[in-house]
Amino acid sequence: MRKQYRAEGLDEAELAATPLEQFARWFKQAAAEAHLFEPNAMVVSTADAQGRPSSRTVLLKHFDEQGFVFYTNYDSRKARDLAENPHVCLLFPWHPMARQVIVRGVARRTRRDETAAYFRTRPHGSQLGAWASVQSAVIASRDDLDASYAELAARYPEGEQVPVPPHWGGFRVAPESVEFWQGRENRLHDRLRYVAEGDDGWRVERLSP
Repeated sequence: MRKQYRAEGLDEAELAATPLEQFARWFKQAAAEAHLFEPNAMVVSTADAQGRPSSRTVLLKHFDEQGFVFYTNYDSRKARDLAENPHVCLLFPWHPMARQVIVRGVARRTRRDETAAYFRTRPHGSQLGAWASVQSAVIASRDDLDASYAELAARYPEGEQVPVPPHWGGFRVAPESVEFWQGRENRLHDRLRYVAEGDDGWRVERLSP
């Protein structure tokens, strides 16, 4: 199960001035040109206070020069980990393009007004789901989850505003480093990494594959 990757690489001279600009370029190519399924899907890796790691796939909902934003239940395992240890790693695995983007940074909760504004854009069913699920908790059965959802659907029918759950919100990951990985022939991949320096500057370094 081995595939030869592309001959074309990634050169320092081609990089944008900031990692967010470079990410925007690659994200556009993944979404609009390669038409990847859910290019905003990313693996979020956290560690608790004892250093025990945990990973899961989450959808990126927004990115700008301030960082990468995703939303979750604040009682979930990932949120509990981040409360103890805010250092996080994000991985965008764009396999059909032989590309990866790896972000390391620090996660902070988004403001409640920002969370509320995003919550209002979610489909009605997803808003109810944020209330119905006690994320990461052990439950007796699927029937219990479905019953909880049905009760909420009766209380807040389609067209009626669903309140924003107090236990639900966003995290913004402010990047400390962003690596752009391009698969190359003979496993001699290109790995260019932006590293944050003072005064909002970035240093670019090449890593050996």
